[in-house]
Amino acid sequence: MEQYVIKGGRPLKGEVVISGAKNSALGILAAAVLSEEPVCIKNLPDIRDINVLLHAMENIGAVIERLDAHTVKIYSKNVHPMAVDDEYIRKIRGSYYLIGALLGRFKKTQVVLPGGCNIGSRPIDQHIKGFEALGAKVAIQHGMVIAEAPELSGSHIYLDIVSVGATINIMLAACLAEGQTILENAAKEPHIVDVANFLNSMGANIKGAGTDVIKINGVKKLHGSTYSIIPDQIEAGTFMLAAAATRGDIIIHNVIPKHLEAISAKLVEIGATVDEMDDAVHVVAPERLGHTHVKTLPYPGFPTDMQPQITTLLALSEGTSIVTESIYESRFKYVDELSRMGASIKVEGNTAIVDGVNRITGATLCASDLRAGAALVIAGLVAEGFTVVEQIEFIERGYENFEGKLKALGACIEKVDSGDERALHKFKLKVG
Repeated sequence: MEQYVIKGGRPLKGEVVISGAKNSALGILAAAVLSEEPVCIKNLPDIRDINVLLHAMENIGAVIERLDAHTVKIYSKNVHPMAVDDEYIRKIRGSYYLIGALLGRFKKTQVVLPGGCNIGSRPIDQHIKGFEALGAKVAIQHGMVIAEAPELSGSHIYLDIVSVGATINIMLAACLAEGQTILENAAKEPHIVDVANFLNSMGANIKGAGTDVIKINGVKKLHGSTYSIIPDQIEAGTFMLAAAATRGDIIIHNVIPKHLEAISAKLVEIGATVDEMDDAVHVVAPERLGHTHVKTLPYPGFPTDMQPQITTLLALSEGTSIVTESIYESRFKYVDELSRMGASIKVEGNTAIVDGVNRITGATLCASDLRAGAALVIAGLVAEGFTVVEQIEFIERGYENFEGKLKALGACIEKVDSGDERALHKFKLKVG
């Protein structure tokens, strides 16, 4: 096991390039098995979740050719639909996209129930509702989702709640179904549009992605494609808030500023400067920032995946802020770790009342999930003294070369083996 050791107190300054979107990539990789022809995917983030899914795809017969660290060619002609199960795929949420893709292509599949971060209940009932509406019989047995249909037929489906996962999964299953599927109350996140664009590049007929009504006209087959994944809005947002928290000055490249508007608006509201360019944003925050109210909402609202990071920033800002989490009920677990550093945060149900403090101090912290882990790293960058962040495997699920990018911006951060006291001591001597 590895951990980050951080010496806080340095403003982040410089330029950073954002990787491809993790949430897009998981759906797009699963979608690749819908075609028997080769598919080339570019701008793929080199992170743990992606590598686990590629490994699982190989286990069902896909041939994965790594052209470089961020480009793969996938040959799915000999893929089979059954028994997608191994110790790794149980750990990632995105594994459930293989259910929709394999059901769409083979009209039957068997895939292990998904895992991922422990941030609250994330049932797949809306996915199952969609598959059943298309004509499949779905059962959960021995920890596996088993789905089968003589044929899949288009249907009118209304999602009871807005669900990114269900929206993507239903698109995957419906694009090879007979007739038209109308999906209402669909999620509108950028990665929904990205997956739909990828499917259309393979010959699917999907209209309305990015709105709350998506129409999928089934086609007979899908062909090969070469496609580049959009930039990761959550990685970009994390660096934006890291710049603000450390009172830094960062230009963040390879972004789509439109996707960052909810984050940019909150930063401007509390006193930071955010300048948008064609494919970059420039964030400057030389002074301590102010307070605000934040409520997480489906896109285009403030992303739940950015809630821990902005709560950390507000814990260091002036005044009292209120953060309301409306998506996942268990997403405030990291607050206890921030409190150990001297933050003043009180959680009541799904709301955190954040009284900003002037300073926090380093501590040994434990990342409870992907985004909470990133937030603790931000806290360590600001804290006085040394901070150790453990269980960084959560962070590496979604951030490519996180410590390397931070070091290039001037952060004092090192990845060391857990329990390696010599490495820890060496780092402390080196940075003083």
